[in-house]
Amino acid sequence: MKIEPLLAELNRLRQDLDEDPTDIEWLALHHAFCFISYHTNLFQEYIDEQARQGAFDAWEEENS
Repeated sequence: MKIEPLLAELNRLRQDLDEDPTDIEWLALHHAFCFISYHTNLFQEYIDEQARQGAFDAWEEENS
């Protein structure tokens, strides 16, 4: 699993919301997206570890 589909989905969810610094949902998505975008290598390592454990098997089967 590559991180690009996950980042794209986080960004889509973030953009679906109005940019509102008083909304915890927007704040959480915005800062999670920014942090992960800045630390892509670390996130890819985490995704690789989770993939070895089968965390994405169902999604990959559905989307292959």
